[in-house]
Amino acid sequence: MTEKKVILTGDRPTGKLHIGHYVGSLKNRVQLQNSGKYDTNIMIADMQALTDNARDPEKIRNSLLQVALDYLAVGIDPEKSTILVQSQIPALNELTMHYLNLVSVNRLKRNPTVKTEIKQKKFGESVPAGFFIYPVSQAADITAFKADTVPVGEDQEPMLEQTREIVRSINGIYGKDILVEPEGYFPPKGMGRIPGLDGNAKMSKSLDNCIYLSDDADTIQKKVMSMYTDPNHIHVEDPGKVEGNTVFTYLDIFADDKAKVAELKEQYRHGGLGDVKIKRYLNEVLQAELKPIRERRERFAEDPQAVYDILKAGSEKANKVATQTLDEVRDAIGINYFK
Repeated sequence: MTEKKVILTGDRPTGKLHIGHYVGSLKNRVQLQNSGKYDTNIMIADMQALTDNARDPEKIRNSLLQVALDYLAVGIDPEKSTILVQSQIPALNELTMHYLNLVSVNRLKRNPTVKTEIKQKKFGESVPAGFFIYPVSQAADITAFKADTVPVGEDQEPMLEQTREIVRSINGIYGKDILVEPEGYFPPKGMGRIPGLDGNAKMSKSLDNCIYLSDDADTIQKKVMSMYTDPNHIHVEDPGKVEGNTVFTYLDIFADDKAKVAELKEQYRHGGLGDVKIKRYLNEVLQAELKPIRERRERFAEDPQAVYDILKAGSEKANKVATQTLDEVRDAIGINYFK
């Protein structure tokens, strides 16, 4: 029997998840989980979320259940995947400390993903130390479970490279193949990120340009009808631009009837098709996609304790695996003095 590959992936609990998460990662995770080829671990990274939300821990606490509900709603199955909470795995903290001893400050400064995020969050000179070193914490998360497959967006490749460097350092310095080098599992081209409702390149909670998995039918409709299209397409008879038109971008992603979408694009380009009509069609498509997800979410939300029990069981299972890895690292370093 072929040994299963090990997956580690997850999300920061800073609010409910939206259709950008669904397209970029959640849908893919369900497919990987159901393939039977992977030992799937999905982490709610609350410790990482606290690195830039330490003064508002209630936000993280409240979001924990919301993210778990979104996972279950899209089809993450606790019988097939381990859903765990980062803060409940003590071994991750010590692994992070051991890894930090092998990473220079200059190396952390060069990480392009962190540099971009620091700029986006406008930290200036007040970057929290925990945020600055979070790529090392991520390396601990990945290696604790011997994950060889990490589903991420393309912008996370620098994080994976930093993890691989740490793995090589640990294995090289201590003379044992303790840790596993991970590889990224990337979404199909063009499916890793979708634009926000306002046409912004990124759908983001902070920009308030999202459709959430928990949004009701009326809210979805209102958001779709307010979407950015072609600002120069003022009258129905005017020729319109399809490229960069958020409504058509969403239709390319969500609509099953590709022939109909192609026909609408052609009509829109030549004039004679209004924005209201294409938005109404997109609303139909999204309502059909999101209704069963929303209904499952509502059922799980009726019993929050059962959801917490799932998280507790997953965390306990994961803690055993991470503790074993930490024990191996301690053995290799030679600090298991009293074993």
